[in-house]
Amino acid sequence: MKELLLVYVAYVIAAGSPGPSTMAIMNVAMGQGRRPALALAAGVVTMSFAWGLIAATGLSALLTRYAQALVILKVAGGLYLIWLAFKSARAALRGDDAAVPASRERPGASALYRRGVLMHLGNPKSVLSWLAIMTLGVGPHAATGRVVAAFLGCVALGAMLFGGYALLFSTAPMVRGYARARRWIEGTLAVVFAGAGMKLLTVR
Repeated sequence: MKELLLVYVAYVIAAGSPGPSTMAIMNVAMGQGRRPALALAAGVVTMSFAWGLIAATGLSALLTRYAQALVILKVAGGLYLIWLAFKSARAALRGDDAAVPASRERPGASALYRRGVLMHLGNPKSVLSWLAIMTLGVGPHAATGRVVAAFLGCVALGAMLFGGYALLFSTAPMVRGYARARRWIEGTLAVVFAGAGMKLLTVR
């Protein structure tokens, strides 16, 4: 039980700390509302589930044999984050009175879901984090039941965390705050995306 608790605590710290995915969910929740933010969060949770499954089943060892594939993922993910940084910077520079019509500016739920998937797909470090968390708590020779409990528990915690961000930041006070500080928020998001993208492109 102590081992599982350690896994859950480590996962909450890793997944709940501010990063590109959490910042993006907050931004969409405040700027577009609850349902779009939940769609984005669902994409993040889906890819987190996939990375976790890879780590839990031992396929991460197989991935390390294909270092070039991981490099391609890192480059693609870095470029995608830089593209998102450009879009956020452009939104920050645009005046409130020059807003683009909502039909062109705001993507639908399916597009936001894909964005969430791509943000996590383009970060192969996620599988390494999952592997570290699973190894820390359950060990290489743990019983199958414990591995399953650790994996499913972390997936459930991830859904609650990312979904919680979507719900919390779509409340009326947050939306009003976003309306007052939209350009600053978009600017901050641009910096976060650009920093994360450059890190993926440059760190080996």
